[in-house]
Amino acid sequence: MKIKILTIFPEMFESVMNASILGRAREQGLITVECIDIRPFSDRKHKNTDDYPFGGGAGMVMMAQPIMAAMETAMGENFHGKRIFMGPRGSRLTTAKARELSQEQELILLCGHYEGVDQRALDRCIDEEISIGDYILTGGELAAMVLVDCVSRFIPGVLGSSESPEEESFSDGLLEYPQYTRPREIAGMEVPEVLLNGDHAKIRAWRRQESLRATLRFRPDLLESAPLTDKERRMVEEMKDACSQESLS
Repeated sequence: MKIKILTIFPEMFESVMNASILGRAREQGLITVECIDIRPFSDRKHKNTDDYPFGGGAGMVMMAQPIMAAMETAMGENFHGKRIFMGPRGSRLTTAKARELSQEQELILLCGHYEGVDQRALDRCIDEEISIGDYILTGGELAAMVLVDCVSRFIPGVLGSSESPEEESFSDGLLEYPQYTRPREIAGMEVPEVLLNGDHAKIRAWRRQESLRATLRFRPDLLESAPLTDKERRMVEEMKDACSQESLS
């Protein structure tokens, strides 16, 4: 996959894109990431990329001209992919969306800054707007890093095991089960015995049960749309009853 990022702060990406899993994926040629500085594309004398908003208001707005010029260069002659603006009004980035985007040949991510981006640039250059949450960041760079990391995990070969992304939180609509490693006991706390007996069927059942328990505790809203069996829904109701009894005692 080819990923190009339009930004006025390309230096922000150097460490993140060259470390850990993303760094190895780039070295192996599984993904390419290119940061394109928007500033040189400005037709202003001092290469400004922002100006005051029409109609007044606080802050500055990123101008359409340098963004449109940078996008044209990023697309080239044979672009086959999706152009995304990282912004707070976009659709929420989810595991399903990341998996969908991983099927694209190319992605171009536009990082906003200041009070926003001239709407004409978005109308001309963007296919989809994506948000990583209901909060405001200084710019779209951090959001772009999150999207690149999330999407890359679904590209074959990026992770050590092809099963890894399918076992993580949200992959099946639930949160992930608790994880344990050596030693077996620390500070009086022991690893659950079921994980030590080698019975893979029991381990799978325990993990599914604990995944349900974690989701009920931390993100109960996810249970409404999660694909649960009748047995699992009964388990959830029993967990709720147990929690109610504990709160009363």
